[in-house]
Amino acid sequence: MNRFATLLDSLAYEPSRLGKLRLMTDYFRTVVDPDRGFALAALTGALSFRHAKPALIRTLIYERVDPVLFDLSYDFVGDLSETVALLWPSDRVTSGAHALRLGEVIATLEAASKLELPGVLSRLLDGLDETGRWALLKLITGALRVGVSARLAKQAVAELGGHDANAIEDLWHGLAPPYLDLFAWLEGREPRPKPDDPAPFCPAMLAHPVTEEELAVLAPADFSAEWKWDGIRVQAAVGTGESGKIIRLYSRTGEDIFAAFPDLIETLARAPRGQFSLDGELLILRAGRVQSFGVLQQRLNRKQVTAALLTDFPAHIRAYDLLGLDGEDLRALPFVERRRRLEDFVAEARLERLDLSPQIAFGTWDFLAAARRDPVAGGADADAAAIEGVMLKRLDSIYVPGRPKGLWYKWKRDPFAVDAVLMYAQRGHGKRSSFYSDFTFGLWRAGSDGDEIVPVGKAYFGFTDDELRLLDRYVRNHTTNRFGPVREVAYGHDEGLVLEIAFDGVNHSSRHKSGVAMRFPRVNRIRWDKPAREADRLETLERLIAD
Repeated sequence: MNRFATLLDSLAYEPSRLGKLRLMTDYFRTVVDPDRGFALAALTGALSFRHAKPALIRTLIYERVDPVLFDLSYDFVGDLSETVALLWPSDRVTSGAHALRLGEVIATLEAASKLELPGVLSRLLDGLDETGRWALLKLITGALRVGVSARLAKQAVAELGGHDANAIEDLWHGLAPPYLDLFAWLEGREPRPKPDDPAPFCPAMLAHPVTEEELAVLAPADFSAEWKWDGIRVQAAVGTGESGKIIRLYSRTGEDIFAAFPDLIETLARAPRGQFSLDGELLILRAGRVQSFGVLQQRLNRKQVTAALLTDFPAHIRAYDLLGLDGEDLRALPFVERRRRLEDFVAEARLERLDLSPQIAFGTWDFLAAARRDPVAGGADADAAAIEGVMLKRLDSIYVPGRPKGLWYKWKRDPFAVDAVLMYAQRGHGKRSSFYSDFTFGLWRAGSDGDEIVPVGKAYFGFTDDELRLLDRYVRNHTTNRFGPVREVAYGHDEGLVLEIAFDGVNHSSRHKSGVAMRFPRVNRIRWDKPAREADRLETLERLIAD
């Protein structure tokens, strides 16, 4: 456990990407199995402990420390694991847990029942120092926050065998912690693992935002263009097992979400081919028209799917790539060839819930820019409300995991923007725990006693570090009330700070007091020059929904 705690502590203080890579590679090279495999699982978010929740950790610390003291400390520190690790009584510390290996700690936690877990966790925390307690709590909550992405962790382990991260990505979803077969292959002790899943997940290929400078040096003739749909990325995989067809519907990260979409599973089961894998966008279509993301949300994250949901929110896949067919891996083919095969596949399948993402004929970037600004003029017809922009794909691009440069680009439509009034602020987490960085903002509307400001959303990013310091100072100097960790700032006709909020869309929402929900709101500009009375009204957002 000490080695894992040291690794996390070192990663948290290492600012450089290459430095983090060296720390992880050294750890994977020198730590024995199964500990290094479980560390890899923790760094990639592949570990979970069903009963070890933040509420349990709070309960344990409340039994040992005055709850008011803990809440005040947590508000200041901003990180649950760090606060508990620092406040856990040192006079309770026993010997033993610090000597446990990471694999033994995980086995102990997994073997504990829900009733046993509080006692087991308490004994482990009693046997660790501050850094060890912090690492243990980070491990069980899954919120490491040490500046390491899953991709970077996979790259670190890949370097053991002289491979790149894509070699690990290709295998990843057929492996399980502690990855003994993966490390054996990387160290040359065993052959490359061969996952036997007949309908495997293929790591998704992602796009870079394109800039005006990049467009100036790119040749339109080298690219294909298609609409960027405001849905969720999915991958449909069909294979043949001992019991017949096996059908999977994966999210972009590889989570199997088939249970929430039985209508799509039934459709894919009727495909004439027994083995295929296609990439596309999950949408809701009504009378042939793509609905907004707000409508799609009615089908997402559902544990139970009723007949009414299936009828009122019919799911649909709009395909834009074919990754495999009849046992042949197509990802090494150029995009233009994969697209041709996809067109043939969709035409042959003739499934009512599967169609092609249409391509946009263009000859110049100016023409495509006009279509991006006005999708209806660009041929999108009634589906324009569900279009985020356009995608650019090199005709010769192969399908590779991650976000390779120069192959796929996304060119999103210009965001909407409103001038809103800052109402509340809360401290952030991790490196932002000392700053008020989470901002609630509102717009004007008519109230029973005249105009009032009603909250319409929250923003956590969009500002620079220098702007964050200015916003933090403003909140501290203009606080009028406190509600636990939340500060209310002065706002009204004659006082208040206006923030220009950019967002990608807006929908009706019964869960919000304002009746609207904004999509991806962020602070675009701080309007120090604008009085709060001149901020926008709620009707501005409501008109966008009507449009």
